[in-house]
Formats: sequence, structure tokens, C-alpha cells
Amino acid sequence: MTELIPGLIAADDVPVDDRTPASTELQVIGLDLSITSTGVCRTDGSTFRIRTRQKDGPRRMTQIRDVLTVEVAEQRPHLAVIEDLPMNAGRMSLTNLKAMACLHGVVQALLVDADVPWAYVNTKTLKKYACDNGGATKADMTAAAFLADGATFADDEGADQVDAWWLRAAGFDWLGLPLFTMPEAQREALCKGDWPDAYAQRFVMGAAA
Repeated sequence: MTELIPGLIAADDVPVDDRTPASTELQVIGLDLSITSTGVCRTDGSTFRIRTRQKDGPRRMTQIRDVLTVEVAEQRPHLAVIEDLPMNAGRMSLTNLKAMACLHGVVQALLVDADVPWAYVNTKTLKKYACDNGGATKADMTAAAFLADGATFADDEGADQVDAWWLRAAGFDWLGLPLFTMPEAQREALCKGDWPDAYAQRFVMGAAA
């Protein structure tokens, strides 16, 4: 990244944070949960989607659970960062709201079984962090990821993968181990996330390994 930064403005216009890039010891995954298309960012930064079919009904929960259980077992993350339920959840249909709440419960249960703490970051906060704009579009999020680290995403029309990618990056940033240079003002947006108590201290002291 040379001329632009994730906030989509000229790099010389905003002071940036130049902390040391993250070490490879910390392992973080990002999860953009959806009953139809869940975005996953693995510990190595690669992404994929878990797609389900409406006709499978409640089995969609177990399909997502089974894939994520394997991923967590293989990746062995120290932290999972999850996109929170939509702030306008009250506008969702009761059926969709119940499905999303159930899915979050299923995922929390498998993380508990794997002893993986998790954090929640809402959509507006994630967009503010990535693009310095809480109303950023899907295209903005994708462009910001490319500008930040050259990241690209195939078959991601719903921006599930790019959101998961930014969630993983947010986890590193919150722990003080950023993956790339970002304006400090955008990093400050992460203070609004719901982070696990004392996790940063646990990691620094080696207790989270």
C-alpha cells in the first residue's frame, strides 16, 4: 500500500499508526455469521463461505456447526471475532431473527467446547474501522481490504468473506498487534466492540496460548 489507506483517503492526510506488525504466534479467526452464507476467515487470512439451502430447514444450523467445528479444531485459534447481530434486528422477520439468534448460540457452544474466547463487533463499528465510514458499502469494504493488504475475494457478492477478513484484522488490532498500517482514528472505533474481559492481558502473559 503506497498512495492510499483503508479509509479511502490520501495517506499523507491522516496520521497513521506504525506499531510493529503482528507476530505469527497469535491465531485469530473472523466469522460473519449468516444462515444462508456464513463468511469465514481462517487464521492464515484465507477466506471462504459456508452456503446452505433454505429447503434444508433447521439442518442448516448443523451444517454450519459441523464445518466450523472442523475449522476450529484444525486452526486452533486463540480468539474468534464475530460480527454482531444487526442493529436493526427488530426490523427482521421473526423467523429470520430466531434463526440468527439460534445460529449465534450454536457457534458460541462450539467455541465453548473448544475453549476459544470470542468477541463481537457490530457492522457499523467494523465499517468505521475499515473505511472510516459507518455507512460504507460492500464495495468500499472490498476496496479497503485491497488497499490495506492486497486482499481479494472470489465469489463474494454478499461481502461475507471480506467482512470476516476485516473481523480477523480487528482482533489483531485490538490486541495491539496490527496486521498493517491504519489511521489511529479508525483503530479507536474498535473500542465499541464487545471484547472478552482481560483477554489482551492473558495473551501477553502467554496464558492464551
